[in-house]
Amino acid sequence: MITRIAIVTGASSGIGQSAAVQIARRGAGVILTYQGNRSGAKDTVARIEQEGGTAVALPLDVGRSETFADFRDTVAATLRDTWQRDTFDHLVNNAGSSGMAPFAETTEDMFDTLMRVLLKGPYFLTQTLLPLLADAGTIVNVASSAATFNGMEPGYSAYGTMKGGLLTLTRYLAKELSPRGIRVNAVSPGSTRTRLADNAFERYPEVIPGLAARTALGRLGEPDDIGTAVAALCGTDLAWITAQDIEVSGGFNL
Repeated sequence: MITRIAIVTGASSGIGQSAAVQIARRGAGVILTYQGNRSGAKDTVARIEQEGGTAVALPLDVGRSETFADFRDTVAATLRDTWQRDTFDHLVNNAGSSGMAPFAETTEDMFDTLMRVLLKGPYFLTQTLLPLLADAGTIVNVASSAATFNGMEPGYSAYGTMKGGLLTLTRYLAKELSPRGIRVNAVSPGSTRTRLADNAFERYPEVIPGLAARTALGRLGEPDDIGTAVAALCGTDLAWITAQDIEVSGGFNL
């Protein structure tokens, strides 16, 4: 039986780590990427292997598109050596960064950094890996409720703009790749307990009760809330869904 293979970017912690583990639990091998947090990536691999799965961690900076061709070559070699495959089946564009500033104080450096990581990176990484993506495969882009009316908060104009662009890209990819049977969707998390913004929720736990009070289901999101949604979109149960953005926020600002 041919094993399905997923690539999950930014899987050394948080949503990416959860997505990698959840996808592996559903029977897929996983190539996961990390930048800087090598120990976290090793932990993700260990968690997958402890449950009988197979995973390989590769370094990748999604903000440096000039490295993508070499990364594709490394992926191709990993597919051959680990799974005897020439293609993979699922791409999860999760790796990201965060930045907050009022619109009037947003600098070009901040804007450009977010653009490279959150929009240009997924755009051209997907383009670079496309020859290796199998027909009838799936792409899941991790966007944000910051790009939706429900999730808009002051200070996130640049971040939300990039995530909004990612949602537009999701729809275009779904249209252009449909002749190959490739489904493309996005998930938009609400406030979720991750390491983004330099572990903001650990440093400022006092903000959590207020966010929970504004959430219909009464709590902050956890990485597994999002990771399971990503894994479901990669599976066959939701095979008639494409070009959609699914907000996974527990009903924030509902």
